[in-house]
Amino acid sequence: MAEGGGAASPGGESLLFLTDEQLRKGIEAMFFAYRGFTADPDRILETRGYGRAHHRAIHFINRQQGQTVNTLLAMLGVTKQSLNRVLRTLIEDGLVESRVGRKDKRERHLFLTEDGKALERSLSEAQRVRMRAAYRAAGPAAVAGFRQVLEAMMDPDLRRHYQAMKDSGT
Repeated sequence: MAEGGGAASPGGESLLFLTDEQLRKGIEAMFFAYRGFTADPDRILETRGYGRAHHRAIHFINRQQGQTVNTLLAMLGVTKQSLNRVLRTLIEDGLVESRVGRKDKRERHLFLTEDGKALERSLSEAQRVRMRAAYRAAGPAAVAGFRQVLEAMMDPDLRRHYQAMKDSGT
């Protein structure tokens, strides 16, 4: 990806002066890419009667086992009521365990069970296959540029969550 003062990209677009049409194409590409990215996990989730909210909860609980419900709420940006519905289902189905905090009894810490970890692996593997193929087709420079664009689109609070996870190396 070209950098600096108005340098042209391989497609000839000036990165500093994108037209509305060029931006529209990027927006549409993101919509269609997201559909592809979520299609395989959606099929797996559908067999259990789950949706994308369940997938996001499972993914982020796995990334940070033992996190509090409030931390997960902040990361997902959903209402407490909405998250509680998702967590209640995952707990009842034996995929997530909620433990009372040791220091603060009001806190609930979330952990995936072995069944939850197995489901998370199958969901993530489906997405890794797609991402790996796309990254290989695009090449290392495009991968770095894509990640840079995604990070630049994040709201500052979410970028901090993302950086903390990225920096933890887990």
